[in-house]
Amino acid sequence: MLDWFAVDLEGEHSAMDGRILEEHTEYVVYAVHRILDQYQESRDARSKEGADNFGSLPRSVILVGHSMGGFVARAVIVHPHLRKSAVETIVTLSSPHQSPPVALQPSLGHFFSRVNHAWRKGYEIQTSRSGRWLSDPLLSNVIVVSITGGIRDYQVRSKLASLDGIIPPSHGFMIGTPGMKNVWLSMEHQSILWCNQLVIQVSHTLLSLVDAESGQPFPTTRKRLDVFMKMLRSGIPQSFNWMKCAQRSYDSKHLSVENEENIAGSRAIMSNSPCPSSVHWTDDSLERDLYISIPTVTVLAMDGRRRWMDIMKLGSNGKDHFVFVTNLAPCSGVRLHLWPERRKSQTEDEVPASTRVVEVTSKMLNIPAGPAPRQIEPGSQTEQAPPSAVLQLGPEELHGFRYLTISVAPRPTVSGRPPPAASMAVGQFFNPKEGEKKFSPQSLLLSSYMQEEIVLKEDHPLVLNFSFAISLGLLPVTLSLSTIGCGIKNSGLPVEQAGDVEHSSLCKLRCFPPVALVWDSTSGLHVIPNLYSETIAVDSSPAFWGSAALRSQTTTAFLMVDPHCSYRVRIAVSLTAAASRFLLLHGTQTVGLCIAVLFFALARQARAWELDLPMPSILMAVESNLWMLLPFLVMALGPMVVFVVFSLFTSQPSRLFSIFIIVTMLCYAFANGAMIILIFCSQMVFHVAATVQVFMKQRWHAWEESFPMIFRSQCFTFLSSFKVVRVLKGNPTLIVALIAISLVCFVHPALGLIVLLLSHASNCHTALCSFLAASFRSHTQRKENLQNTWSHGDVSSRSRSNNVTHDPLLPLDEHSSGSPNSAKSFGDTQLEAFQYRLGLLLLHLTATLMLVPSLIAWGQRIGMDQSIPWFADSLLSLGIILHGVSGVKPDCNALLFPSPMARGRQMGLSAVYFLSGYYCYLSGLASAPYRAFYAMAAVGIISMAFGVIVRRSRENRDGHFISRKHSHKH
Repeated sequence: MLDWFAVDLEGEHSAMDGRILEEHTEYVVYAVHRILDQYQESRDARSKEGADNFGSLPRSVILVGHSMGGFVARAVIVHPHLRKSAVETIVTLSSPHQSPPVALQPSLGHFFSRVNHAWRKGYEIQTSRSGRWLSDPLLSNVIVVSITGGIRDYQVRSKLASLDGIIPPSHGFMIGTPGMKNVWLSMEHQSILWCNQLVIQVSHTLLSLVDAESGQPFPTTRKRLDVFMKMLRSGIPQSFNWMKCAQRSYDSKHLSVENEENIAGSRAIMSNSPCPSSVHWTDDSLERDLYISIPTVTVLAMDGRRRWMDIMKLGSNGKDHFVFVTNLAPCSGVRLHLWPERRKSQTEDEVPASTRVVEVTSKMLNIPAGPAPRQIEPGSQTEQAPPSAVLQLGPEELHGFRYLTISVAPRPTVSGRPPPAASMAVGQFFNPKEGEKKFSPQSLLLSSYMQEEIVLKEDHPLVLNFSFAISLGLLPVTLSLSTIGCGIKNSGLPVEQAGDVEHSSLCKLRCFPPVALVWDSTSGLHVIPNLYSETIAVDSSPAFWGSAALRSQTTTAFLMVDPHCSYRVRIAVSLTAAASRFLLLHGTQTVGLCIAVLFFALARQARAWELDLPMPSILMAVESNLWMLLPFLVMALGPMVVFVVFSLFTSQPSRLFSIFIIVTMLCYAFANGAMIILIFCSQMVFHVAATVQVFMKQRWHAWEESFPMIFRSQCFTFLSSFKVVRVLKGNPTLIVALIAISLVCFVHPALGLIVLLLSHASNCHTALCSFLAASFRSHTQRKENLQNTWSHGDVSSRSRSNNVTHDPLLPLDEHSSGSPNSAKSFGDTQLEAFQYRLGLLLLHLTATLMLVPSLIAWGQRIGMDQSIPWFADSLLSLGIILHGVSGVKPDCNALLFPSPMARGRQMGLSAVYFLSGYYCYLSGLASAPYRAFYAMAAVGIISMAFGVIVRRSRENRDGHFISRKHSHKH
């Protein structure tokens, strides 16, 4: 028996914050020790009372974790304070193992990387520096079983729950619920906890782990892993290999025929068959035999007959495979045997002596059947029930045998219990190549506009092998089958009714519902019963670089349809399902690429400032990332080439496939489009706010003479008399930095970054207001000058322009912008400042949004014991704040260094932005956008250093560095 305990983590959002995840790990370690100690304390208490103690104390605890609880269970194993052998078996339900579901917070991604690295090291043999063996792997006795929810689990996909590269196959495996024995269902992230089929199967599996003799879980990893495989895995292979090679190992037993003179010697076979002994057919249950002369055999009722099929005759002309589908129960409803060659001297009704007959009933694999048809009256015939078992025999199994027999049990006649409404079994010798159909990428893409149609005439292969060149995890398809005939020409009904009845009611009486078995290398097996119209999608992860992803390009569908009916098969790519799958699979990549796009845009602005050229707007800089040919090759294809070359030296993939490049280009284009929309919306908001403020300033100057405005100005004058207030008023950036750093270090990094965003927004608003005010004033002056010229002439115009009052929003230099010696106007300077600060605002906005999930988790713990943020998060956020306060003016972009790669050329902060963009691009391809924080923090430190160098070089007039003054006229 097993004792069950539950750890209450109070529903905290551990998937959003690394600090919470670490605290949960420590608490579970304490809980494990407390559980084991409780058994010892209980035994000691009973001993003191003189009671007898029987059995041994538990030595280990089996951990079962859901979602992040499964990762916490793995983190417990490598925790330094966990006792040795305290946990040796882990079962995870819909738990991420490769990376966090939302890999945005640096501390969360770092914690995952640290735990996974410890697990990889834990399965390595311990050696000394000289290479001498020291001990076995630290985790050699630990196994992990990962159970995923399949296609319906949108939070933790099968790729994240995979154990590849972390745990060797000898110590764990992953299985999806759609291919799990007695479950066969894909389920959502939360429903995996209460799904009755899954709960029962997992509970029975855990109980089977206990050794009946010792009362402890089996000590060897091999035994425990075998129990999980036997209890969880179905008999259907987790990869499509039925048509490629038949399984060589099977559990069917060879049975001797003792009585060669009696055809009823098969009764001896029945009595010694591998079927359960409780299943027994009476000696007189089987009636006369039937001999099948065509490759297809059909059973429409439990008639108690044996059907003989000649393998050599029916299995000729390439039809060397046999498949059998039925809704009858194996052993109790139907049995299959292979008979050897008959002797020429014997009659057809005799069985040879001293030969062996093989029963292959045990090779039948159970598959999930759809809902059974309703029976109108007891014993009446209804439409065919879906198949519940399938058997496939290849040339290796059929070799050496002459006959195949299908024995059907007689119809049950239990009093008060009607017989089954519809009994079905169909078998066929077939050629696998006749049912093959390959869908190329071109045909799949065209099917989104024009459906691919296939007509299956009667006597078609029972098995159809559909191979899709692009994984259905990326391009889900809608597959529909409609019955167009079933061989019933004369139904005896009126002409106007015969067609409808023949294609519906009568055909459903004769043909079984189609069944699809879909294989994918990542998510395994998917079974779809009653397939008439269904959107087929698998939970694979195509277009991800890596050794496992290379195998998940294609999806194979094994379609079983009744050969007695003719069908029209339509296949079309579902665009809505494909779009949702794309966003779900590649959303994490797109986040990293969005940050790379902003870095590339800032690099263009910085380079324009360095070359003393007009600075492009942030919108134009982002749009230029997509310009053909050179910018796109450098900023889109360049990082991919670097990533692929790096992967060749690490993971050693077999080849570079085109889908990876195409999907990455789509993600890059989507990231640029998302940033363009964000920039456009933010500019609209700032322009509306600035226009309103300028309009109010221009129209309502009378407010400045009102009592509230006079009182406010007097208060400001009084406060300015204090030195501290004057210092802070003269350095608003210092105030922002102090507040933001305090929040980042002692409260939460997201709050400090929000303060920085407010400062950026204020600077952008001020710069845009100044630009609009200057533009409005310039337009007004030109209009007045033109009117004066028309009315009074040039002399009067000059006198009026000299008497113009100054705009309080503008400096005096604005009115001399028409001078030929003026480099640029004040409005142009403010517009450039607005565009540059807007780029910083959007860059730091993405960083803040990445920390919002962690902020939500932190807000949930308000009122509880709070702890300071992780040092890594705080340190990286400090670097971002340094970038915000030091890069608020583009002056640091004027610092140039000699380029080490190109003689005679200079480089500045634009090169730093460009390299940071490349790093974020590579981080996005690796599905680790949290690494972009490293680039942003590095840029902040470098920009701060550049700012210090620029100020000191101006003060000391140092000639070691080249500093240009951005002084052009637009």
